[in-house]
Amino acid sequence: MFDPISQPDEFLRVLFDTAVREADPMRCVPAALPPRPAGRVLVVGAGKASARMAEAVEADWGPLDGLVITRYGHGRPLQGIEVAEAAHPVPDEAGARATRRMLDLLAGLGPDDFVLALISGGGSALLTAPAEGISLAEKQALTADLLVSGAPIGDINGIRKELSAVKGGRLAAAAYPARMLALMVSDVPGDDPADIASGPTVGHRGDAARALAVLDRWGVTPPPAIRAFLEQGGDPVQPDDPRLSRVENRVIAAPAQSLVAAEDQARELGCVTRILGDDLEGEARELAATHAALALEIAATMVPGDAPVLLLSGGECTVTRSGDGVGGPNAEYALAMALMLNGAPGIWALACDTDGVDGSAEVAGAVVGPDTMRRAAEMGLDPVAALARNDSHGFFAALGDQVVPGPTLTNVNDFRALLILPA
Repeated sequence: MFDPISQPDEFLRVLFDTAVREADPMRCVPAALPPRPAGRVLVVGAGKASARMAEAVEADWGPLDGLVITRYGHGRPLQGIEVAEAAHPVPDEAGARATRRMLDLLAGLGPDDFVLALISGGGSALLTAPAEGISLAEKQALTADLLVSGAPIGDINGIRKELSAVKGGRLAAAAYPARMLALMVSDVPGDDPADIASGPTVGHRGDAARALAVLDRWGVTPPPAIRAFLEQGGDPVQPDDPRLSRVENRVIAAPAQSLVAAEDQARELGCVTRILGDDLEGEARELAATHAALALEIAATMVPGDAPVLLLSGGECTVTRSGDGVGGPNAEYALAMALMLNGAPGIWALACDTDGVDGSAEVAGAVVGPDTMRRAAEMGLDPVAALARNDSHGFFAALGDQVVPGPTLTNVNDFRALLILPA
């Protein structure tokens, strides 16, 4: 096992691996499955973890009929369930086609049929069926604008829900009168089933006026058809809709569980630990400044012989994009952290997305340490300019400090760890 004092960077990577492993669907899905129901069983799902979740189901129940939609590169070889791959975070035609096929599979089910829905983060983009009168191109344009606006993911998903023919309980309504069990891997602050993948199996009261207000607040101008649809009030599936009466929603993995698993491991290795929260949001660079100040404050009180201190947090940061670089919330947090710490001795940090994808790059995040700024200067890298350009991935790629696990096949949001060693 890696030692936090002599191998701090490797120690933080091991903690990240532990957090991801805790949320592996092969671990959490089997415990949540009932005995395989008699009669017809159909499996549907969407999200970055959906193919791995389906793999876990078939390992327990055997070959099954159905369809799950996951991100490109996140598929799994299944025995009977079809896997469709599509784009994330901006939806594409592949996702739209797969969603239409999924709705066709659900049509005509009877009260004796059983549907297992496998829902995870990323499903908001992958499960795409624009509401009547809205085109896929219009949703793509709006999504792209929202993603660079700095709007919190909760606000973005709330708008997606209003503009969908499959989210906000509509997937479950399409399966009625069949019985449905929805198993969910949460990537949202608070773990509300209505927010995970924009709640395809959970009704909502609808708030088109709020959606318009959010667009105005973040300076996003929607296409005319979308504004007109929202001004008409949308078409929500209410929580008490009879078509949702046979649905059970169950969250089986969440960020808090992964943070606790990492905390337990760190304590076993002699660290004093503190979880700052599993639902932290806000601008990545601003959160980094807050956490850096806390780390420096703790470091100032430590003396030789003290136990290492580990600060853990989860949630989902945002980036208000103003530059032309390649970055993501975790790498931007790490870059802002490096600037704030400015080579402070004994402080190391890691920020990674548990799905292995930070922003639009196939990179989970990055590690920073006391030598980050020195090595950057030796290589002629300008961290201030990189942050201004939102080019955090480019900065850490040049340093060789990126964390690149590949698709993790799960998604329980961001994982951040700050390690403070005694002087």
